Amino acid sequence: MFNYTSVSDACIKCGKCIPVCTIHQVHPDETTSPRGFIDLLGAHERGELEVDKTAKDIFESCFLCTNCVEACPNDLPTDMVIEEVRREIADKYGIAWFKRLFFFLLRHRKIMDIASKLGYVFKTCAVQKNDRYGGLVPRFNLPIVKKDRLLPSMASVSVLNSYPETIDHGGKGRVAIFIGCLANYNYTGIGHGLVKILEALEIDVFFAKEQQCCAAPAYFTGDFKTVEVLTKKNIAYFEGFIDDVDAIIVPEATCSAMIKHDWEIFFKNRGMPEWAERARRLNEKIFMATEWLANHTDLPQLLEEKGVQKELLVTYHDPCHARKVQGIWQEPRRLIGTTYRFTEMSDPNRCCGFGGVTIQTEKFHLAEAAGKPKAAMIDATGADVVAAECSACRMQLSNALYQNESKAVFKNPIELIADALEE
Repeated sequence: MFNYTSVSDACIKCGKCIPVCTIHQVHPDETTSPRGFIDLLGAHERGELEVDKTAKDIFESCFLCTNCVEACPNDLPTDMVIEEVRREIADKYGIAWFKRLFFFLLRHRKIMDIASKLGYVFKTCAVQKNDRYGGLVPRFNLPIVKKDRLLPSMASVSVLNSYPETIDHGGKGRVAIFIGCLANYNYTGIGHGLVKILEALEIDVFFAKEQQCCAAPAYFTGDFKTVEVLTKKNIAYFEGFIDDVDAIIVPEATCSAMIKHDWEIFFKNRGMPEWAERARRLNEKIFMATEWLANHTDLPQLLEEKGVQKELLVTYHDPCHARKVQGIWQEPRRLIGTTYRFTEMSDPNRCCGFGGVTIQTEKFHLAEAAGKPKAAMIDATGADVVAAECSACRMQLSNALYQNESKAVFKNPIELIADALEE
């Protein structure tokens, strides 16, 4: 059993975590608050609480937004202890069949490519395209997904299969791209936009074709066997080319945070210090895309020369895994604000409510409840576009905007920047 008591004993029960907790905002109950989670886990380690189905339901309700970690005066890792108890839950109760199937596909890229292509070919049988919000709407209730919910779009060809391994743009630098699963198969405009930006900067591209999923979906669900397989494969693969590139850039906050933050923690908690150190050494060259583009290239000057595109008003939502986990929030705003009219929403740091695989399936009512106030917040700005460098946020917010019949639509900042350069 993981050492929950040290965290539980360090909690002073001050309650600063409660006002910012995403689950507590939509389901105000002390048991589903950060200090409630921590207290219950301490009781579990002391043998006073069995992880029965009621406890399972409680621990699976956390959105893992890390708001509580940011607010805690003792910097307690509430998200980490929730992730650890979910491993216990998965071992005891198993993982639902559809999650096992999803994680199997994430472990086998070639099979995922085939499944994605089949999904694209037969998508009109079960869903209809919504061009405005950039997604698909089920025609009838599906086994896991209800009718009238906006789902991610599907591409005929993945990003990784759209390009050669190496693209020569002029040799002013060389970067590898870690694309992320949603950007690879669903929101492919992100990858295509990133290639356009790097072409404008004359920076060569190495498409790391053997990259695996970053393992975040499995990690947040408790499938640690899948996490170990994927992370070890990725680390060994990255080590083979890391010295030949200036950076590995990731246009996804969740993937970037998983690689830079959670891989090392995962191996430390599993008693694998060698792998933890190998993960740590890679971090010096791994960046979120806007972070690297803003701080290590001439992109800001290039955008200034283009001037402001006056027709669009843009607001920005801070993905939890960008601002709170990695401290990245200024760079995307700087790049967007250079070329578009920009406005802040009232609370850009409030979690959108994606919450992971379980929240998006078995507990989707919680995701809906968290998404509604965020959509209203976006609408209040009058913005035409809401941007965030995270496809999980995109999936959640696009549905919230669709349900609210909002004026705003979602775009990744990489897509906005690529559009500005084409102008």
